[in-house]
Amino acid sequence: MPSLLPPEQQGRLLRACFEHKHRRPDPWGHAVDPYEAFKYAQTLACVPRRQYRRIVDIGCSEGTFTHLVAEAHPAADVLGVDISERALTRARSRATAAGREITFEALDVLTHSPRHRFDLAFCCELLYYLGRNDRLSLGCARIAALLAPGGMLVLVHPWPESRGLYRPFDDNTALILHSEQVWTTSHRPFAVTVYERT
Repeated sequence: MPSLLPPEQQGRLLRACFEHKHRRPDPWGHAVDPYEAFKYAQTLACVPRRQYRRIVDIGCSEGTFTHLVAEAHPAADVLGVDISERALTRARSRATAAGREITFEALDVLTHSPRHRFDLAFCCELLYYLGRNDRLSLGCARIAALLAPGGMLVLVHPWPESRGLYRPFDDNTALILHSEQVWTTSHRPFAVTVYERT
């Protein structure tokens, strides 16, 4: 199990797995799957209405959702981070082709952090790759630490598994639960959960 390894070794193993997965473009169909399009639309609708200066999409893959975030918040500096360089190369090419100023960086959330703090952070379909118990707690603490005071964290994961994944956020005294919406009518139920850093 990868999470039994030290964080650096776990990161190397996950990077190799995702580089292999991204041998072909869009391996999960993020850009073409109607379920993903629906989930993205619901996620953006759950974001509290306010001005955001810095936004990060953690685990951005090839940047499909990151582009929608940049479109929805054109005045913000948007950063997409992922562990796969292959995915990021495609994300950068797509941004260039679309004429969008989005920054994409390689980053392992267990061992490295971006240089800035963010007003808005998205973490979608990522936490279950971190492992359980101490490793999940470490990843969640590092994600929470990316938020500026008053910053919003938007999590999107399968329901009801998301409730177990989010326990470290629930236990974090620097965060309060802002909202949670659950969609159970699709073939893969999911929750969009929003926390605010106090």
